[in-house]
Amino acid sequence: MEQKKTPGINSTIVNQLNSSSPETVIKALKQLKETGNTSYIPTLIEVLHTASDQEIRNQIVRLLSDLKQTDAVPFLIEAIENKKYVNELRFLTSACWENGLDYSNHLSLFIDLVIEQELETAIEAYTVITNMSGKISQEIADKESRKLKEAMLESDEQKKALMHDLLDFLPAFERGISPQSY
Repeated sequence: MEQKKTPGINSTIVNQLNSSSPETVIKALKQLKETGNTSYIPTLIEVLHTASDQEIRNQIVRLLSDLKQTDAVPFLIEAIENKKYVNELRFLTSACWENGLDYSNHLSLFIDLVIEQELETAIEAYTVITNMSGKISQEIADKESRKLKEAMLESDEQKKALMHDLLDFLPAFERGISPQSY
């Protein structure tokens, strides 16, 4: 991945993240964990995609799961939408509910993941949705409900159960929910 010159990006850290030495990559990951800069997220996701070392992969997933900066949301959503990262989709989706950031503006994307992806990723997306807070319009609730009902006609029993729970969740979300109140 070609790294553009971005404010706050240290090219030495980017080079370390792209190193063939697992020790060098892990050292850079530890440094990022301490300093925290969301501008590195695209690089981290690319390293997650290309790394074969399991410890590197685990540390990146942990870093993404520990994010607390709201400006990280667009980076994660962009990666989830990118077909290139289909093999990392479960980990990226899991990071979304684990980091506790607000993804309510992306409800439709996560409902699509519940419908279209294999069960493990669908469960992660379901968890992101049920941890959302705020309020959605009746129009959005109706649209997403129709989508879920249609998908249930062709889904297996496990995914049908997830979708049925979401159908129960959407009216609460429409009325307005606070975190952990569902």
